[in-house]
Amino acid sequence: MTMKLSALLVLLLALVAVPSRAAAQSVSGLWDATVLVNNGALEVPFRFELSGSGSNVKGSFFNGDDKTTSTSGSLANGKLSLSFDELGTKLDATLTDGKLAGEYSRGTRGTPYPFQAKRFAPVTTGETNIPSIAGLWNVQVGKSSKGEAAWQLIVRQSGAEASAAILRIDGDTGALTGSYRNGTFALSHFSGARPMRLELTLATDGTLSVVQNTDNPLTALRAEQASAKGLPQPSDPTRFTSVKDPTEPFRFSFPDLDGKIVSNTDAKFAGKVVIVTIGGSWCPNCHDETPFLVELYKKYKKQGLEIVELSFEEEAQIKNPVRVKAFNKRYGVEYTVLIPGEPKELNDKVPQGANLNSFPTTFFLGRDGRVRSAHAGFAGKASGKFHTELIEEETALVERLLAEKPARTSAGK
Repeated sequence: MTMKLSALLVLLLALVAVPSRAAAQSVSGLWDATVLVNNGALEVPFRFELSGSGSNVKGSFFNGDDKTTSTSGSLANGKLSLSFDELGTKLDATLTDGKLAGEYSRGTRGTPYPFQAKRFAPVTTGETNIPSIAGLWNVQVGKSSKGEAAWQLIVRQSGAEASAAILRIDGDTGALTGSYRNGTFALSHFSGARPMRLELTLATDGTLSVVQNTDNPLTALRAEQASAKGLPQPSDPTRFTSVKDPTEPFRFSFPDLDGKIVSNTDAKFAGKVVIVTIGGSWCPNCHDETPFLVELYKKYKKQGLEIVELSFEEEAQIKNPVRVKAFNKRYGVEYTVLIPGEPKELNDKVPQGANLNSFPTTFFLGRDGRVRSAHAGFAGKASGKFHTELIEEETALVERLLAEKPARTSAGK
């Protein structure tokens, strides 16, 4: 063998023996991740997914089967960077010895969350005599910050594995997942927003101890048992919020994203059925509701439906609404979006509302501009049948309102 061929063979063997930098830095696959919240007092574990390489890396949070995927991302020299534009957030982490460590920046929503992740590894609990907690529960809360006496708790279970969602007046918590260990179902959730940890423990009397994050335990009963005992029931979202005078037209007059003032008296709304939804691009349950509104608008716009979102945002977003614009792009929003002010200004900006304290809250206006129905919150997919029923009921309501004839004007009499 010649010296030249020998040298070439050595080089080829070296290339085969040493993995490429790209291969060594591959991050594709599932990861077991955590964020620290409440100033590091609470660790919230969650599932995370990465794919791609180089300047085309994508990261995804999970909410049940739904994903929130980054709008851009890269991995270079062990530095991972992911941006989630519709959330206004960014993940920066360093890959060292197969582990990721860094922080999740929440933009204008507050201080960053410390972040860590390692490769996903299936866990076998080895538990036996696992109790059954699947079904619908009534969580007694006394009086929540919004005046509720009870919440719904929806639990699904397969052996030691379980998922759950708490449905409150403003919407659900998203799907928390986990398993049974040491006598307790430990569940958690982080979809890029609303991090939460939940511990569910079945007591000997058949009640369920419910611990959210580091809060004091609450007691839950099977829904049918709570009803039979005459215990307080969850608030009805169709009766929770109303307007002070239903005989008056619902009024709004606020700037759109271009600074143009749009009012309920504008010609585009005359004689139309109008949905006015109160939300914000920061609001997780508004992210749940928006795809439904987008589909409603596509389906019924030509029949006379208009939708107006009153998007209450932080001061920084009002000055430069980059997150709001990304939110609209992400969901394909084509209806009117107005920026009335900050969330704390809700009741000042919408003084007609009665018991208006939930994001989102949706008002349904007839062709005469008056409120015909209102719904507090939005039950997302994690709420199961409550989500399905809500979609059906609100679609039917819109169809009934569209079927009504426009009010005759004095000129037409």
